[in-house]
Amino acid sequence: MSVPWRQLSQLLSVWRWKRRVDVSLYPAAGFHFRTFCSTTTSNTDPIEIHKKKLFLWFSHLPQEEKQFGGYFSPETMHVDPLILERKPEDRAGLLNSSLQSEATSNPSITVEQLFDPTDTCYENRGLNVLLYGAVGTGKSTVVRKLVLDWCSGSTLTHFKLMVPFSCEDLSQLSKVASLRDLVGRKYFHLRKHPMLSGEGNQAKNVLFIFNGMEKMNLDFRIGSTELCSDPNEALPPGVVLVNLLRKYLLPEASILVTTRLSALDRIPQKYVSRYAQICGFSDPDRQRAYFSSRLLQQSGELPHNQEVHALIELLYLNLQEKSQLAAACFLPSYCWLTCATLHFLHLTDANSHIRTLTGIYTNFLRLNFGGEVLGTGIGTNVPIQEHQSSLMLYVVRTVGKVAFDGVIYKRTSFSEKELEQWIGGKTKTDEELRQLAMFRTDVLDFFLARSVESGQNLPEVASEHDQRRYVFAVPAMQEYLAALYVVLGENKSALEKFTNQVSEAIGQASEDVSALFNILSKFIPLRIFAVFNLLKLFPKIYEKISSYNKGSIARTMASELFRTEDSYNEDVLDQVEQSLLGVHGPQPKQYSEGRPFELYPIFMGGLLHYENRVLLQQLGCSIQSSTVAQITQALRKYLVRELSKPQPPDELMDLLVLLYEFQNPRLTAEVLASIRSIPLTSIRMTSLKCFILSSVLSCAPASYRLEKLDLSSCLLTNDMVQILRPAFKHTRNLNLQFNSLGPESCVILRDLLLDPESSIKSLLLCDNALLDSGACTLLEALPQNESLTHLSLMHTGIGDQAALELAERLQKHGGLQELNVAYNNIGDNAALALVDTCKEHPSIHTVHLYLNPLSDVGKQALYVRGVPKGHSGSGRRVKVLASVTEGTDISEDWHPILRVIRENASSWDREHLKQQLQVFLRDLEWGRQQQRNIWKRLHFRRVEKGVRQTLEMLEKDSLPPSTGHSK
Repeated sequence: MSVPWRQLSQLLSVWRWKRRVDVSLYPAAGFHFRTFCSTTTSNTDPIEIHKKKLFLWFSHLPQEEKQFGGYFSPETMHVDPLILERKPEDRAGLLNSSLQSEATSNPSITVEQLFDPTDTCYENRGLNVLLYGAVGTGKSTVVRKLVLDWCSGSTLTHFKLMVPFSCEDLSQLSKVASLRDLVGRKYFHLRKHPMLSGEGNQAKNVLFIFNGMEKMNLDFRIGSTELCSDPNEALPPGVVLVNLLRKYLLPEASILVTTRLSALDRIPQKYVSRYAQICGFSDPDRQRAYFSSRLLQQSGELPHNQEVHALIELLYLNLQEKSQLAAACFLPSYCWLTCATLHFLHLTDANSHIRTLTGIYTNFLRLNFGGEVLGTGIGTNVPIQEHQSSLMLYVVRTVGKVAFDGVIYKRTSFSEKELEQWIGGKTKTDEELRQLAMFRTDVLDFFLARSVESGQNLPEVASEHDQRRYVFAVPAMQEYLAALYVVLGENKSALEKFTNQVSEAIGQASEDVSALFNILSKFIPLRIFAVFNLLKLFPKIYEKISSYNKGSIARTMASELFRTEDSYNEDVLDQVEQSLLGVHGPQPKQYSEGRPFELYPIFMGGLLHYENRVLLQQLGCSIQSSTVAQITQALRKYLVRELSKPQPPDELMDLLVLLYEFQNPRLTAEVLASIRSIPLTSIRMTSLKCFILSSVLSCAPASYRLEKLDLSSCLLTNDMVQILRPAFKHTRNLNLQFNSLGPESCVILRDLLLDPESSIKSLLLCDNALLDSGACTLLEALPQNESLTHLSLMHTGIGDQAALELAERLQKHGGLQELNVAYNNIGDNAALALVDTCKEHPSIHTVHLYLNPLSDVGKQALYVRGVPKGHSGSGRRVKVLASVTEGTDISEDWHPILRVIRENASSWDREHLKQQLQVFLRDLEWGRQQQRNIWKRLHFRRVEKGVRQTLEMLEKDSLPPSTGHSK
């Protein structure tokens, strides 16, 4: 039966083949046989499959990049760092100032050039290239770009196969495996590829990449690592890599290994064909190219694009001045941090995701130290992961200690002796010495850089034998690490740490021992166990002591946030921006000793946020939820206590940033319950600050209302008003005077007044160019609004059209009490119509019309219209402020009128004010001539004197700066 079945099977195969041929020979329109065949070939070629999958894998951006909105792609944001070829004898050059000067003189080399044939290379033997560099210089980024370029066919085309490996992944493998198994496990489509079989010289077209070699324990001793030339023989991953480098296994293959400085000597010199050092961005032009490639892609729209161009120019100027930032941006990682911070400061809008400054720094550390450990398994057969401890935790305990002491004693620079004392001063064992040596070589320079400032500008005076001083690469990093050092409890004394360990041991053992002693107590008197019962109380006592310590952290946060000596400083966000862009122009003198550390308490709050705690947990730094609860409970009490005192606008802005960074809606609502006014006068508001204000106030319940929100002289724009709209809903008295609002803002304000959830009683819009169109748009809300009682449109550019529109709309609005349309372009007829409407209005008692182009007859008529006639039904008087006089009498409000002129004269049209003051003098002279009472005449003289003094101050330009006030 098998023969007929075999024949039938062959016939079916022939029939299927003929059917495929028929289909291919008679294709549909536009479909050709050649295309069909080529598609089939490309779909089955393992190399093509490999390239497609590699491209997809290496195009995947890490989570830290996605927080910017997904504008990036590896092809557009990559800037080649400086790569220098090194001779074996000078391969261990460290990243310092001398290297930077050397980097500018030596030509850069590409990775492709590293695989050019050399004089010392042998025939049929591939090259071993060792690419090394410090943390943050861009090794992994270079490898990713290299793989993507190979996949697209733009580099290293003479290699038909590229096989990248992560040494971190290889170090975690516990089972033995052959080279082909390792490749097949990661790249299943290459499991049987002939290039990896070891037959002939097919491996000459293969390039292996091993990224992060410092994470593997390689032992090249013959007695410890056996020789192997069979790619099918199962061995530990480290042994496979050693044999590849020895050229016993696939000697024709080329290998690229990346590693850190501390691991250079793990590969003997005889097994390395070429050394190359990656040096980061050696000059401001590379740094500028990096900033442009990232920030310009994030800006999107044209207005933002122009703003970003200006930011890049300011940043470039700061870099050219050889500032401390320029030294930090020598490392591409700090260029990333600078871009992330500027994106946060300037490209946050109403549609942005919630991002915090603390989150940026935490993501920055995770990007550079995620999964990093400090191992000491060199020269042993024990797997290196068994000797590992969290590198980030080691950073906190060493560099964090330096940062914390610097914050406590107000210091930003440190000598070599001080660093030696703080970092490794208590090192004793050989293992600790190895860890310290590795840490100093690889990591220390990442956080601390040599100071570029001159000695006289430093707060500390250096002695003759102590000229070198070191500072944190980015100033905010010192405050971040100091905050992390405190929140993790590393600032405890040795006795406190020992007490904590004893308490945990007793607490863990007490439950099991209690069960045993409960059984024994049935046979033995209970009095014998009195000592044990006392020991059981120890964890409870320690818990109370611990809660007190957590309360001290909260007390520190509140006290550092509201320091009296820092109250005159700019808010923290402006300080962060100045540290990046520099200060252009005259800088005010600072009388406080040292630099303020106002980010320190804000970072402490931000580190307690859940998302940051999750990231820190991945870095080996654990913050317990109980710790967060204790600190939060105490912090609310201390913040409420500090807010009972008057706080300047900058300190209130810092408080809003703290609450935003904390991301704890319950705590924010409890703190807001004690706040009735938020005066942010003269704060340079940005989109980010508006976003923060709205986010914080959105945490309050719907019934919460601020009595006053003062945003006068804050440089607000139309876009910022849109961001602030949720905050306005919680406000009764809204002050938006002296900003840059236009007619477009009136659409937002109109919708706000029409919103039933809004309860705005007072709206001050003085000194905004609203014009007639904007004012008419705003007035559309009056018929349906029931909350507004005070409206100020002084110096908003409105004319007769808006005044007549206002007169019409007021007839349908019954709650307004005071109307200010002073210093506009309202003539006699429109002013009279407006006053007539106000006179019939049930609640308006005051109308401001001074500094308008009114005639003498018009002002007299306004005064007469405002005074009720004897036969008037209501007998109600409307106070019309059109001048310092009211008919033949002095106006009761002459002094407030002059005060408004004096306070705002520096920002108003001087010539127009002089003309109006001359008109006031004529009104006063005419009124004085009408008086026969000597006391009234003297009163006129007094008012004339005040007007003349104001006029003289205008002519001499001796008026004080504008305070942004108006009635």
